[in-house]
Amino acid sequence: MTLPHGVVETPVFMPVGTAATVKAVPQNVLEQVNTQILLGNTYHLYLRPGHERIRRLGGLHKFMSWPHPILTDSGGFQVFSLNHLRKVTEEGVEFRSHIDGSSHFFSPEHSMEVQLALGADIAMVFDECTEYPATRERARSSLDLTLRWARRSRDYFYAHAEEVPWFAEFNGRTPSLFGIVQGGMYEDLRRESAERLVELDLPGYAIGGLSVGEPREHTRAAIASTLPLLPADRPRYVMGVGYPDEIVEYAAMGVDMMDCVLPTRAARHGLLFTSEGRMNIKNQQYAEDQDPPDPACGCMVCGRYTRAYLRHLAMAKEPLGGALNSIHNLYAYLDTMRSVRDAISLGALDDLVARTRGRARQHDVS
Repeated sequence: MTLPHGVVETPVFMPVGTAATVKAVPQNVLEQVNTQILLGNTYHLYLRPGHERIRRLGGLHKFMSWPHPILTDSGGFQVFSLNHLRKVTEEGVEFRSHIDGSSHFFSPEHSMEVQLALGADIAMVFDECTEYPATRERARSSLDLTLRWARRSRDYFYAHAEEVPWFAEFNGRTPSLFGIVQGGMYEDLRRESAERLVELDLPGYAIGGLSVGEPREHTRAAIASTLPLLPADRPRYVMGVGYPDEIVEYAAMGVDMMDCVLPTRAARHGLLFTSEGRMNIKNQQYAEDQDPPDPACGCMVCGRYTRAYLRHLAMAKEPLGGALNSIHNLYAYLDTMRSVRDAISLGALDDLVARTRGRARQHDVS
């Protein structure tokens, strides 16, 4: 993907930078672990420090000192997660801030305004994320509303895309707007959502409404049934997934883009992803273990620190522990996607998928 702030090789995994930061990981380290593109969170940045402030400071890239591509979500999933603090109407969503309880309103147009102010390379249409489980009637209603909001998002986005102050710095490349497929766990509704969304002729398409509590096999089925309906010559993005073995499988199915908070969230709880499985670094067995977290890993953490030291940091609740764990997990995820790209180039993707499935069936390290 050739974007205003650089070229991104796919399939790609995007670390999540919720509040203009990937938690506990500096930007230079993100570059060292070969992060190609970050995800920023429209809802959180709108509330704090505010999109107008970020606009005045030159846009999100300049604000957070990240000269590489950024994708922003629409805020729909975060508003969805507020549940009892929101009210959905045809016009948009009225909600209360999780920070101070203040009242706010997001419409498709306002979501586009915020994302354009942030200066994202890729913006997402404003959607309503369908919860799990949802009745067929509920999924149908949400699907129809999301499609109406997608049209409004598209119309506003392209009418105002060239108004951002730093548009001239985009080297003649316009930011992109991706659509989002909804429909719950109903295959025919997913199909209808995809077919109607493709009619909008957007630069890319996402599969949303997953990782909301549904069983893993339902996630895979929704992806498998939806992917063939989306144009193969445009990026196909699955939002909010998954474990290392899952991202390999989804990439092999034809997914181009994925994101998830799991690498850093798990890291803060002492869970490491290694070539031999998942490792709980807090376990007593590592108290005097002088081995690196993963002897097969090439990251800066495994090249310098021992399991014993990382366990000590975790037990002492030292912030450095979460930071080092996060760096390792991000490297593991990004290196996994590099392996997928290499396997595609070498025609060896089936072998990689088979090896990954074999490791996933093994017991966790601890």
